[in-house]
Amino acid sequence: MPGPTHRSLPPELMPGQPSRPAAAQPVVGIIGGMGPEATVELMRRIVAQTPAADDQDHLHVIVESNPKIPSRIAHLIDRSGPDPTPELVRIARNLEAAGATLLAMPCNTAHGYAAAIRAAVGIPLLDMVQLTAARARAATSGPRVGLLASTAVHHTGLYAAALAAHALRVVGPPRQDALMTLIRAVKRGQTGVREREALAEFARTLAPDADILLIACTELSVLADGLSVAVPVIDALDVLTAAIVAAARPAGP
Repeated sequence: MPGPTHRSLPPELMPGQPSRPAAAQPVVGIIGGMGPEATVELMRRIVAQTPAADDQDHLHVIVESNPKIPSRIAHLIDRSGPDPTPELVRIARNLEAAGATLLAMPCNTAHGYAAAIRAAVGIPLLDMVQLTAARARAATSGPRVGLLASTAVHHTGLYAAALAAHALRVVGPPRQDALMTLIRAVKRGQTGVREREALAEFARTLAPDADILLIACTELSVLADGLSVAVPVIDALDVLTAAIVAAARPAGP
């Protein structure tokens, strides 16, 4: 009985033939898992915001979603946990070795380790904090920024410093402990109506004291769709998504 033939295959798929090299284009590496829900939400937004008529129009993305990265809050606030820097660096290097030409990290708090990540790789890391601060400056003429973020972000001054460079200052929510309870609820997978209403109430409480609100925790980003208050609202995850699409979208003909 004659053996199988490969005459119907295109030349580049014939046995022993090298595969056709892919066209050079940016490859986005996502340092994910902080938390998993936020990482999935970033991927969903990238797909939704990429103009595409077919699969090939979407971005090439490599994701390592690793929820075992040591807690940033435990390390930065409680001083009780291990330093997540080695694991963040390992993931960044893995993504670079896998072909990523650009890194992004959908966790505001983890940007406290951004300098160490940049020093460890030869590819750029999009800075969600700096990008969001610049977007805030463009979106408001007033100086007061209502910051809905983790306690670690407030403690490290990540946004305070980035916003101050644009002559903006942070206004924090009056019940930060309660906001952290909401953030932890999202990490447990609680993203229903009750949690969305809780975020809306935080936003309404903070809005009268602010010229603009920033959603600066990607767990809160999961709840923020449809949020409506009397001042503009900027979601840092939306800012990062737009930057990724702008940097990595294949050039048109």
